[in-house]
This record gives sequence, structure tokens and C-alpha cells, in this order.
Amino acid sequence: QAQLVESGGGLVQAGGSLRLSCTASGRTFSSSAMGWFRQAPGKEREFVAAINWSGASTYAADSVKGRFTISRDNGKNTVYLQMDSLKPEDTAVYYCAATQRPTGSYLTTGPGSVDYWGQGTQVTVSS
Repeated sequence: QAQLVESGGGLVQAGGSLRLSCTASGRTFSSSAMGWFRQAPGKEREFVAAINWSGASTYAADSVKGRFTISRDNGKNTVYLQMDSLKPEDTAVYYCAATQRPTGSYLTTGPGSVDYWGQGTQVTVSS
């Protein structure tokens, strides 16, 4: 059974950094696009960033461009989200996601594109 497990969330002050990790088990995702979504209280889950199967192409929401960087290590079956210059509005539960398709752009279409979800990790940015 495929499983995605996130780690690295926590509490950080505005302007600080965090790195989220998502490790897959149960199957290999080396041929799958992976990404991150987030959901703030009272809001819908939204796309944050995605990366294609090889890591050659990445995509990011306008709200995080220039601050968040997605990467992956297929040898470790792990995807990362480096978050810098964090803002209070980045506060949310962050979910790792994977699709059976190889192209990361597919995940930019929204939560309906996701085939596998992690359980989520809380990120809180204080002002």
C-alpha cells in the first residue's frame, strides 16, 4: 500500500525558514510527479509546488514563487519543500501529493489531480 509521510513542520517566526520532507513507501514514485498543497483554516486546499518525475521541471504558485523551492531525490523516494522568507499567511497544514502522471504541470490544476496524499504537517508562522 502506497504511503506518503511528511516531516519538518513546526513553528517559525516571520522571515524564517523550514524544510519539509515527504518520504514515500509501498511503491516507487520515481516515475511520478509529486508536489505540495496546503490548507489554511476555513480555506480550500490549494496548490503550492510540483516537480516532474525527473526533477528537471518545477512549478510553483504565484504566492510562493521566489520563496519556496521544491526538489526530489528519487534514490531516497523523497521530495522536499524548502520554504524561505516565511510569512504569517503561509500558516497551514501542508500535504505531500503524488500523481501517477509524470508531468508536474498536471498537479497545478488542483487537488483533483492527486492520486496519493500524505497525512499533512502543520506549519505555523508567527508575526
